[in-house]
Amino acid sequence: MTDALIPPPKPTGADGKPRHIGVEVEFAGIDCRRAAELVQERFGGELEELDPYRFRCRDSRLGDFLIELDSRYAHPPARAAEAEAKSEDEIARFWHQLEADLHSTIGDIGSLWLPVEIVTAPIALEDLPVLDRLTADLRAAGARGTDEGLFYAFATQLNPEVPSRAPDDILRHLQAYIILAEGLRQEIDLDVKRQLLPFASPFPRSYQYKVLEPDYRPSLADLVDDYVEANPTRNRELDLLPLFAEIAPERVHERVRDPLIKARPTFHYRLPDTRLTDPTWGIVTEWNRWVRVERLAADSARLAQAAEQFLSHSLERRLAEWGEKVRGWFQ
Repeated sequence: MTDALIPPPKPTGADGKPRHIGVEVEFAGIDCRRAAELVQERFGGELEELDPYRFRCRDSRLGDFLIELDSRYAHPPARAAEAEAKSEDEIARFWHQLEADLHSTIGDIGSLWLPVEIVTAPIALEDLPVLDRLTADLRAAGARGTDEGLFYAFATQLNPEVPSRAPDDILRHLQAYIILAEGLRQEIDLDVKRQLLPFASPFPRSYQYKVLEPDYRPSLADLVDDYVEANPTRNRELDLLPLFAEIAPERVHERVRDPLIKARPTFHYRLPDTRLTDPTWGIVTEWNRWVRVERLAADSARLAQAAEQFLSHSLERRLAEWGEKVRGWFQ
């Protein structure tokens, strides 16, 4: 049994409607087809094979699911398949088929170590506990998580819809996350492989200090520009590029040219491991950890106090480290 879902302090989004959340779960041990079948068995819908390593489960009780090998190189572009179908030129058809075969070969090789990923449609927050029935199905079918392989660095990523697009509200959530990040890493007991790899890196220290300074009150443009300058990558434990690409696309795409940045009005929380070995672990586990960030962000007085303590502690630590270096020069 997993934990009961803790509600967020702000259950509605910027449009005044109940908030939604998208979920991405990475794992190994079973192939894409079997994972897609488990989704269909649990939630209904119709399976569509887009290629041997990508399936869609349409019109399930929770909307559409995408199940795929997590590598764009394993999937032939849709335009190539369309061109092959329309082409009457034998040479062109040959090259289109060769491209498809190449992607399939990459998928065959990549399936030995790349994760399978299940991506949900945006679902109601109240439906998150239902997803944990799917994690139980995956566990029973032999799916393997982050801690079950030498080369497994799998993540379970949450994409909660933002409660507001106002820059001060986004800033409060960013500040709250920075303050709580180290505690979250310790509680998750983040797998060492994911600590060493760059896919969920912490924010640069200098950026953390800047964001937490009490006089940092940026406009939306300044908030986005400062973020992109310090974090021109998707590989942050809390990735705000999708959110900023949604609300200020020109400011993001001018400086970060990454086709994998998908604009959406969500926080992209990339930190959690996939812990299928633990029968008490599930999507709700990670949501309940995340919701602490939202609760701190919603309490302005407590947030300001926590930011002051964070900066004070960081200053003390930096002075101690500097003192150690100085003493070393004279030894």
